[in-house]
Amino acid sequence: SCDASQLCNCSSMGLDFIPLGLTAKITVLNLAHNRIQRIQSQDLQQAVNLRTLLLQSNNIRSIDEDSFQSLAKLELLDLSNNSLAHLSPLWFGHLFSLQHLHLQGNSYRDLGQSSPFSGLRNLSSLHLGNPRFSVIRQGNFEGIELLHRLWIDASNLTQYEQGSLKSIKAINHMIINIKRIKVFSEIVRDLLHSVAWLEVRRIAFSITAEMQVLRVMSSSFAKKISFRQTLLTDATVPVIISILEDMPKLVELELINCRLLGTGQWKMQIQANQSQTLRILTIENLSIEEFYLFTDLQAVEGILSPFTRVTVRNTKVFLVPCRISQHLLSLEYLDLSANLLGDQSLEHSACQGGWPSLQTLNLSQNSLSDLKMTSKSLSHLGNLVVLDISQNNFGDIPDVCEWPKSLKYLNLSSTQIPKVTACIPQTLEVLDVSGNNLKEFGLQLLSLKELYLTRNQLKTLPGAAPIPNLVALSVRRNKLNSFSKEEFESFRRMELLDASDNNFICSCEFLSFIHHEAGIAQVLVGWPDEYVCDSPLAVRGAQVGAVRLSLMECHRSLVVSLICVLVFLVILLLVALGYKYHMVWYLRMTWAWLQAKRKPKRAPPKDVCYDAFVSYSENDSDWVENTMVRELEQACPPFRLCLHKRDFVPGKWIVDNIIDCIEKSHKTLFVLSEHFVQSEWCKYELDFSHFRLFDENNDAAILVLLEPIQSKAIPKRFCKLRKIMNTKTYLEWPAGEEQQQMFWFNLKIALRS
Repeated sequence: SCDASQLCNCSSMGLDFIPLGLTAKITVLNLAHNRIQRIQSQDLQQAVNLRTLLLQSNNIRSIDEDSFQSLAKLELLDLSNNSLAHLSPLWFGHLFSLQHLHLQGNSYRDLGQSSPFSGLRNLSSLHLGNPRFSVIRQGNFEGIELLHRLWIDASNLTQYEQGSLKSIKAINHMIINIKRIKVFSEIVRDLLHSVAWLEVRRIAFSITAEMQVLRVMSSSFAKKISFRQTLLTDATVPVIISILEDMPKLVELELINCRLLGTGQWKMQIQANQSQTLRILTIENLSIEEFYLFTDLQAVEGILSPFTRVTVRNTKVFLVPCRISQHLLSLEYLDLSANLLGDQSLEHSACQGGWPSLQTLNLSQNSLSDLKMTSKSLSHLGNLVVLDISQNNFGDIPDVCEWPKSLKYLNLSSTQIPKVTACIPQTLEVLDVSGNNLKEFGLQLLSLKELYLTRNQLKTLPGAAPIPNLVALSVRRNKLNSFSKEEFESFRRMELLDASDNNFICSCEFLSFIHHEAGIAQVLVGWPDEYVCDSPLAVRGAQVGAVRLSLMECHRSLVVSLICVLVFLVILLLVALGYKYHMVWYLRMTWAWLQAKRKPKRAPPKDVCYDAFVSYSENDSDWVENTMVRELEQACPPFRLCLHKRDFVPGKWIVDNIIDCIEKSHKTLFVLSEHFVQSEWCKYELDFSHFRLFDENNDAAILVLLEPIQSKAIPKRFCKLRKIMNTKTYLEWPAGEEQQQMFWFNLKIALRS
């Protein structure tokens, strides 16, 4: 399981123990997703050069104290998602090089009375905790001074001794999964000066009275605060904002996958202190159940002016109030992608005086449909340089549009435009119109440097004269067949041409021409690696004459045609075989059987209303209806028989009638004859009896042989009928009257049994 770099992958192999024979050559050992329960002293004794040991998702319950003693070079140890009930400092005592330790998802309730990590001087990231983890004691983190990341799953933490985390001098990124606000506030008190980025998960800010204990956060020196999967309400949002406003060094605020109960009716007045440091706001996947009732957010207008970057993605934003836009005076970057903005709402959102400093705007994946109106709504943004309006549905675009004069980058990919017109601004340096089914590109764009035409229907390169300053062109996944010498001559100044995934006629002479004569620094055509030529991008020393091209690459149309013909012939053959071997009949029976299987195997006793369901051929109806029915229904006591002519429900599918009548009858009586085995519906009735009766190993089926039947006359697909006739007793209709009396006597006994 080891490769040349001595990375040994033994994951998901059903191992019950660490394999024998580990040597000093191994540097990476992956034993994840096995069934290992114990690590013993000698298991890893020889793996002295091990750098990475992955043991997550096993069932490890015990580890010998000196199991890791020889792993002085180990840098990553993953023991997550096991069954460790306690942690021992002796496990980690000799791991002098350890940088990453993952212990989350076990079953320990605490970290012990002292620190298990006191000897880990080089530790960079530590992941610990689990749903049963309930206590953090003072001294548990002694010996750790600096951490890049500390991740604690403290969802059920009930006791935190003050000062427990204070021994860590600096934590770049602290992630804590916690529910109790009081415990969280005690932890924050110890992290006021040590954490740069605090990320809180799964906490609920729903009770206003509890929020006061979080005032301690106002003294935190954290530069970034993230809330993930957090519950907020109209009552608690103002308190949180006022706390964040007072944080002296806070630069960035994130809300990811959070939930807000309310409509922005914030009754408490937010103190607009205008934080001197907060500049970046990111909101993604914020769930607001009554988003259509959300207010215009006048209460927060005063704190918006310092923001320079705002992202509000996938939050069902359908309008940005004009007053909000006008208060975003310093905003340079705005991402409103994956929302519900339409043409009219964008015009209101980007009103006069709104977003005066904006340089980058992302409106992709919204509900924009009028490119002329979109461009006009944004035309007053004098500083706008980058605009992404991809994945909207513009369709046909006009010949003339009004754009910001500073616009240099425009993304119109996947916007359903059938052709490009002079609506495209002349100031562009980068244009992306990928994924639009364009058949040609003939615009004159004198300033354009990069052009992306991926996933269109181009058959020729765009002309070079209208775009003289082009340095990069991507025409991947189009319908290009070849390049002419004239086309390449016109693109001599270009640095990159990506034409991979097209329909080129494969020729190494052609590729050699591209590199030797066209003068383009880098050309990508996307041929397989084995197609090598004597060219700058090919394998050195290979000769053009030695190249062997595949049939698929050189004759793609012919190969596709042959494949289609073969597929047609195979389908034709399957149809013929299906007709010959009754495949349609089997498919119909399978469908009916599946319908039958979904019903209860036995009808409730109250629904059984017939003594027997009679299955017979129409050619035998005279004997059945005039002889057998008269004899049985006039007996004392009389039998109640179910006949398809008399008792089937009109308008109901025949198969459903058959199934229902069999289920509502105590017995199923088959009148067998040469006509029976040739009848289509008798076959259905017999087959349903196979499924519903014979498979239950009961005696609900009674066979009456009206006339002798040769076994060869019974279709092979009714193997159960052949077996039953060979192994079970059946009643045979006799010719003599004396024997007929005995026949009726036996039949009546069978029906009453």
